[in-house]
Amino acid sequence: MRTIRAAATLAAALALCAGTAGCAPAREGGTSLTVYAAASLGPAFEEIAAAFEETRPGVDVRPLVLDGSQVLATQIGEGAPADVFASADEATMARVGERAPEPAVFATNTLTIAVPPGNPAGIHGLADLADPATTVVLCAAEVPCGASSRDLLEAAGIVVDPASEEQNVGAVLAKVAAGEADAGLVYRTDIARGGVEEVEAEGVADVVNRYPIAALRGADDPEAAAAFVAFVLGDEGQGILADFGFGAP
Repeated sequence: MRTIRAAATLAAALALCAGTAGCAPAREGGTSLTVYAAASLGPAFEEIAAAFEETRPGVDVRPLVLDGSQVLATQIGEGAPADVFASADEATMARVGERAPEPAVFATNTLTIAVPPGNPAGIHGLADLADPATTVVLCAAEVPCGASSRDLLEAAGIVVDPASEEQNVGAVLAKVAAGEADAGLVYRTDIARGGVEEVEAEGVADVVNRYPIAALRGADDPEAAAAFVAFVLGDEGQGILADFGFGAP
């Protein structure tokens, strides 16, 4: 169903563009696009935004608004001027309600254990995170990465008392990289950002985050917003996401 829905959304977006100036260079005076995206998408979406701009001279993708998906969903619900929203899970996208018609899943991701360089605490798997002597940071439960972390740990029968619960996965990664924590659960795509090492966690294949994207109602330029979504779902966007370690939808 997700593949069918993604294809339908892509087809609709391309059809919308085909009969308008939406897929041609931007109308005189140009247009700007505001993209709200989950923190874990940052590096990949920076490259996607640059590649998208090359295909549409005159369209400027403003600096990405990156944060925990739940923070972004709340801002959009309160009327933030976003044109496109890409969330780290479908449940958070659903919170946006009617502002996000026909969201399409465009990528998948799984968790892994991040440790500081050299793995000073000797972390070898999920069970080590339960050791009271181990300082662990997790995403907060209301954040997609936190919900997935909870599901992963519960499935393994492991109880962790985190030193802190962060509002986005970038904050978890930063604390581990700075040596403020012995370990943290992050997305596997975050490891490539550097500053940490990876310890594989068992059971991650059973806890998969599915990332949806939608052009939002009330976008300043609906055609450009639909074209950006189509680009993410298309071959070039999917290739960039794969390069950054994201799985296919």
